[in-house]
Amino acid sequence: MRYGHFDDETREYVITTPHTPAPWINYLGSQNFFSLISHLGGGYSFYRDARMRRLTRYRYNNIPSDAGGRYFYVHDGGDVWTPTWLPVKADLDHFETRHGLGYTRITGERGGLRVEQLHFVPVDTDAEVARVTVTNTSDAVKTPALFSFVEFALWNAQDDQTNYQRNLSIGEVEVEQDGPYGSAVYHRTEYRERRDHFAVHAVNARAEGFDTDRDTFVGPYNGLGEAAVPHAGTSAGSVASGWYPIGSLCVRPTLAPGESATYTFVLGYLENPDDAKWADDAHQVVNKARAHALLARFASTEQTDAAFADLQRYWTGLLSTYSVSSTDPRLDRMVNIWNQYQCMVTFNMSRSASYFETGIGRGMGFRDSTQDLLGFVHLIPERARERILDIAATQLPDGSAYHQYQPLTKRGNHDLGSGFNDDPMWLVAGVAAYLKETGDLAILDEQVPFDNDDALAAPLFEHLTRSFRFVTENLGPHGLPLIGRADWNDCLNLNCFSTEPGESFQTTENQAGGVAESLFIATQFVLYGEQYAQIAERHGLADVAAAAREDVQRMRDAVLEHGWDGRWFLRAYDYYGHKVGTDEDSEGKIWIEPQGFAVMAGIGTDRPADGGPSVAETALESVHELLATPHGLVLQHPAYTTYRIELGEVSTYPPGYKENGGIFCHNNPWVIIGETVLGHGARAFDYYRRIAPAYREEISEVHRQEPYVYAQMIAGKEAVRHGEAKNSWLTGTAAWNFVAVSQHLLGIRPDWDGLVVDPRIGPDVPEFRVRRVIRGATYEITVHNTGADGATARLTVDGSPVEGTTVPYAPAGSVVRVAAVV
Repeated sequence: MRYGHFDDETREYVITTPHTPAPWINYLGSQNFFSLISHLGGGYSFYRDARMRRLTRYRYNNIPSDAGGRYFYVHDGGDVWTPTWLPVKADLDHFETRHGLGYTRITGERGGLRVEQLHFVPVDTDAEVARVTVTNTSDAVKTPALFSFVEFALWNAQDDQTNYQRNLSIGEVEVEQDGPYGSAVYHRTEYRERRDHFAVHAVNARAEGFDTDRDTFVGPYNGLGEAAVPHAGTSAGSVASGWYPIGSLCVRPTLAPGESATYTFVLGYLENPDDAKWADDAHQVVNKARAHALLARFASTEQTDAAFADLQRYWTGLLSTYSVSSTDPRLDRMVNIWNQYQCMVTFNMSRSASYFETGIGRGMGFRDSTQDLLGFVHLIPERARERILDIAATQLPDGSAYHQYQPLTKRGNHDLGSGFNDDPMWLVAGVAAYLKETGDLAILDEQVPFDNDDALAAPLFEHLTRSFRFVTENLGPHGLPLIGRADWNDCLNLNCFSTEPGESFQTTENQAGGVAESLFIATQFVLYGEQYAQIAERHGLADVAAAAREDVQRMRDAVLEHGWDGRWFLRAYDYYGHKVGTDEDSEGKIWIEPQGFAVMAGIGTDRPADGGPSVAETALESVHELLATPHGLVLQHPAYTTYRIELGEVSTYPPGYKENGGIFCHNNPWVIIGETVLGHGARAFDYYRRIAPAYREEISEVHRQEPYVYAQMIAGKEAVRHGEAKNSWLTGTAAWNFVAVSQHLLGIRPDWDGLVVDPRIGPDVPEFRVRRVIRGATYEITVHNTGADGATARLTVDGSPVEGTTVPYAPAGSVVRVAAVV
């Protein structure tokens, strides 16, 4: 069942009913100001940091589930409704939401009146703009009242939800009904003291009325659907003093049949320097000069339309770096539009703010953000460079890392700390991807602090070296890396042994010791240790590279000697030295992570002398037999049915959910890539389609989450609701799936000295064309594909055959035409 459809020409997903299985959302913003918006107008806005600079309020775990947002109420001759359906829930004659790239357009029609809301965050603007058009579709004159509504948060989103004894006494606003560019409500809570920032909610017309007090606007014991002011049809003119500040402005156009009126509403964030906070000597009136400058940019509909056109050009430019044209429209829309768009959202958000993450508990992840680099470095290499330096600056002097850092301060999050022993090597992965994309070796000489302490600054290459050494200096009894608090799987906590309800598995270490080892980190080290050696070579350090390769070889040998269980790779050794992920166990026999990553790293790919299957082939055949489902590959099998204290959080989930036998989509691409390494393109593409959202659109009533972006998790085969997705949008699945499809299935990937063209997608895509821009040159690649297992492309570059699968980088401005026959 579908609840809408893709419009590939406009790059939109069109939702045609309010009644989707869950709120289907979009993200607005690409620099400093961001908004989450659902297809029903729900969500919230913030500046840079979803915790520390929250502009508007949202209520998680509420009934209904999408409660709070930016709403427009219509009062039309006593009939009250909302074009977003929520919160009034009056039946609509027509409803449509179009989620696009950085914008959402919601249209509702009822009783001869149509209202279209276009929400977007303009480029280089700290504001959400809503262009609202009211059209009279009846044959009689109408004079409807339109009431806007936003509820202000008191800046710190965590304190906003907890500290009521203070917060219910500090709300402050100013109202400017006759401003130079229309009417405005200014939210200035705590501005009189330590804050230098305030918010504005404005309309580019003189409002007939306003309200700034929530209790007045909503009415005693009412919900937003019964809000008193819209039902009365007239603003109350309330001014918040303490309690709950809101912004509501009322306009009342007179519309002849067929006539429209368009307004621009702005929700903006402003900062004033300390010496210019006030407009008066008594320090009672906020200095609104910067706010007026913002509102002046949207004083007319023409200005608003121009800003929206700029936003569309911005996204067109970003998505022009990599595009495919094939015989499969679902493949094309995932590669060209939605997967890359999601990669940009994860660049901006990491894992901090979604409909599953409140934006309070998590900042930017060290591991998460470095992996995300893999998916967006081709789009914005200059910002990828900045992100690398920001991440590296939070690294600790011993090479370990804070697991997260706060985007506003760019400093490590002490609440969560460090000890996740896979973190360091992800920095190598991100830097290697950046260097292959750009050739910018100068970044290796950039002076970067450790722990944000300038006195500890060292070249970026030294940071990579300490990442590498952290692994080699923290090995267990089998010569495999110690796991610490956890590795990539935060829920595999082999040193925790928690019995206390509510205790954090990730920050508690009751029985620290140098025993519990991770096969995942071992395989990760083999893959990225070789990339570290390659970086060292290009940095002129051949001796460092040679020594690194010796360490990598020792790890490779240790994995094959101590990590092979007979049909697959082990997952770990626990605190007692017992195997995790072994056929000897009744549950959790096989885990997905080391199988995919080992093959990606080339471990066990050599065929034995007798011509039988290689270790790598055996491992991935076991994955196919035991982990594959129609909805993707489960994380381990069988799922755990009892709490195993020696394993930690992984065994706390019901079977089939999250890390306990769920389909954790982030690691599915590792197996997809592994299958391409072995030449199994058909199976790799089959796995890709099982979790790619565009291929799951037909089963939206099962999948439940958005059919245009990846979810973190899909319930596994032992779950009650197998196939149901959770935690959409902010997941490393986005970056890794783009790497899998663009670099390995379609086979177009950057290397050190050229662009590799090596498709491994199987026979279902017999022909395709890829346009790839890299280092200023454009490569137009045409592929004729048999899809035969193990087939390697034969290349012709600008009409001349070349050896191998690497096309040397051309000078900036060049257009290189490549023909590949597989």
